[in-house]
Amino acid sequence: MLTDDEILGLLGDTESDRVERTVSTTDTAKFCEAICAFSNDFPNHRQPGFLMVGAHDDGSLAGLDVTDELLLYLGGLRSDGNVQPIPSMAVEKRSLPGGDLAVVTVFPSELPPVRYKGRVWIRVGPRRASASEADEKILSERRTAFQRTFDVRPCQGSGLHDLSLDLFLVTYRTNAIAEDILRENRRDLKVQMASLRFYDLTADCPTNAGVLLFGKDPLNWLSGAYVQFVRYDGTKLTDPVQNERSFGGDLLTVLRELDSFVPAQLQSRPTDGFAMRERNQDDYPLLAVKELLMNAVVHRSYETSAPIRFYWFSDRIEIQNPGGLYGEATPENFPRQNTYRNPVLAEAMKVLGYVNKFGRGVLRAREALAENGSPPPEFVFEPHYFLATIRRAE
Repeated sequence: MLTDDEILGLLGDTESDRVERTVSTTDTAKFCEAICAFSNDFPNHRQPGFLMVGAHDDGSLAGLDVTDELLLYLGGLRSDGNVQPIPSMAVEKRSLPGGDLAVVTVFPSELPPVRYKGRVWIRVGPRRASASEADEKILSERRTAFQRTFDVRPCQGSGLHDLSLDLFLVTYRTNAIAEDILRENRRDLKVQMASLRFYDLTADCPTNAGVLLFGKDPLNWLSGAYVQFVRYDGTKLTDPVQNERSFGGDLLTVLRELDSFVPAQLQSRPTDGFAMRERNQDDYPLLAVKELLMNAVVHRSYETSAPIRFYWFSDRIEIQNPGGLYGEATPENFPRQNTYRNPVLAEAMKVLGYVNKFGRGVLRAREALAENGSPPPEFVFEPHYFLATIRRAE
């Protein structure tokens, strides 16, 4: 944490490319562009940048009274899904002679380029700028020097011919990149995909995320990348099987098929015998099932040959995904603390509209179950798998 003297020193250094000052408390676009630019760390300082709310451009304090509401608002910019991949940042209030400051500390991303609403922002001296094609290429190549998550590593042996490129060009790219940037885009397809972390320019092959999202046959490269559904006529694995199905292929197809399949399995029933007051109760609320399935898709380990197991019993649904809790998440702080095992996939789910806000899936499932009168979800945390159970509403 910065000392007061260090903060004052940064405020007074008007030529620094690590500080942005503002007196506005509501300019979301400006704040997010600054967070994006500091995350990209284009000058390659490998040090955090600072957005200081409550200071004039000359470094003088504006006499701002920093409220808890302002701090919550600034902290919420991290997970609202507009800056992708999710930035690493901290927000604090500092009281100094002349007024308060809200200090947003933004750490360099290991997955550049970072975008705000489809556009890459960088620092050029003391100002922000939209990145050029050459700037984006530098950021993409720099990423290869960092420790990388599995989804952004090269899928060795694969090539562009293994991808359904129309899925990228028509379905994904138009949602991920700002329209005016697309109109000006003259870059090679590999460079475009690398900018979104779907291609590794050094290895000259798609990344694991690229194969998962756009692969013609992802199972050829990642043998566990599918969802295994089984519906039992009973409460045990040894009971008769009513229905079974495997959901495989590119992840966009898997998600679309699950979207249409899951609602067809659900049933609801009236909870009151009087027609005028009748209200239907779901055996399992659709939102809860979808959120926990999405949680499994995003957070599972794709380094194993085991699939996501989606088992439907007469009294419960079990969703088990390979890979235990990841990073800073523990049984004690779950689901408040979350570290993404597959940040590129998490970003893609937001781009495609399957995620509204990062870090809210399990909480939304809990809320849906409570509103339906269902028991709360149950979780089992093991080193090699994560199990979520939804009990049938009585």
